[in-house]
Amino acid sequence: MRRVAVSGIGVVSPLGNSSAELLANACAGRSGVRRLELPFASRLSSPIAASANFDAMPELDPAKARMLDRFSLLALFAANQAVQAASGALAGIDSERAGVFVGTGMGGTLSMDAGYQTLYGEQSDRIKPFTILMGMHNAAAAWIGIEHGLRGPNMTYSTACSSSAVAIGEAWLRVASGQLDVALAGGSEAPLSPGSLKAWEALHTVATMDALDPAASCRPFSKNRSGMVLGEGAAMLVIEPWEHAKARGAAILGEICGYGQSNDASHITRPSVQGQVAAIMAALRSAGVDPREIAAINAHGTGTQANDLTETAAIKAVFGTRAYQIPISATKAMHGHLLGAAGALECVLSLLAMQAEVALPTMHLQQADPDCDLDYVANQAREGVAARLMLSNSFAFGGTNAVLVLGRGD
Repeated sequence: MRRVAVSGIGVVSPLGNSSAELLANACAGRSGVRRLELPFASRLSSPIAASANFDAMPELDPAKARMLDRFSLLALFAANQAVQAASGALAGIDSERAGVFVGTGMGGTLSMDAGYQTLYGEQSDRIKPFTILMGMHNAAAAWIGIEHGLRGPNMTYSTACSSSAVAIGEAWLRVASGQLDVALAGGSEAPLSPGSLKAWEALHTVATMDALDPAASCRPFSKNRSGMVLGEGAAMLVIEPWEHAKARGAAILGEICGYGQSNDASHITRPSVQGQVAAIMAALRSAGVDPREIAAINAHGTGTQANDLTETAAIKAVFGTRAYQIPISATKAMHGHLLGAAGALECVLSLLAMQAEVALPTMHLQQADPDCDLDYVANQAREGVAARLMLSNSFAFGGTNAVLVLGRGD
């Protein structure tokens, strides 16, 4: 297996639309969660979300833009940014040995929701002609492949909240094994449609809005946590063989070292300690890493009662008493839960944090939960954390767990 370098990062998120802006806001503990000021917000019992401040790509042809759902637009923006940052990673490549791997949980839900509103709400048959092309889950990956002329595997993964971690892991496998010479990998999600928001509320997993400070509504690992907050955005990586990146003088932003996956096979929504442990252990084995070498963790950390208890127990089961010495960051407190894109954004944050030698904060953790008693880097970033290896955890409804082992790129 070849070493795999990250040579480009692109992002659009509730915390910013560049790596520098994302890291600065995360280190400062700023929250992208806001009260929704939209016409349908009054129908929501908890009208909060983490929106990306993103309207359009000015260089995009208007005719082409009309064929893109917001989730595809976000993905294309992030992919283009990543390619630009990689400074020539795609130059002179065999296009059939270059792939695209994208994760999304809900695909073009805004377009599908608008179509249903036309059909059922307005009792009209005038559905937009591109609705299917905009709504299909593989649209984002397809447009990225078209934009950059990549003729290798073009894959879309939809495993709920682990989708983009799976996409990055599967891309890593192809590059590390020598099947591909370069890959664009990550995820995108734009789930803030009326139907989606109401459906998530119906599951009773959405946080109660903090009446005093809506931005503090998501409180992972806190005793008074009440659920997750939906977010939107995209994050994409350019990954390539380490030696190739070094040979062309690329700035290496980090390393994908391993990837583990497991299936809970127990309950459609309830997480499993056994399943999460299995995914972490599989990731460590694939990277050839001893648990004692892991210096930090970006937790799945949704802010739900079940997930935070389960993830805490899984980390203890893998690391034993050393679990108490590992700084753990739950960044969803700031950027919300990007569902299928969460794993990619958190992978990016992990790589950036290692480069900056900082442990990102788990914000709004004011009340300690005695059952969640690890070092969650509460409320303030911690500088001087020189982690060489860390984990990024992604666990999902449906039971598909995915864990990435990430390196600083030394």
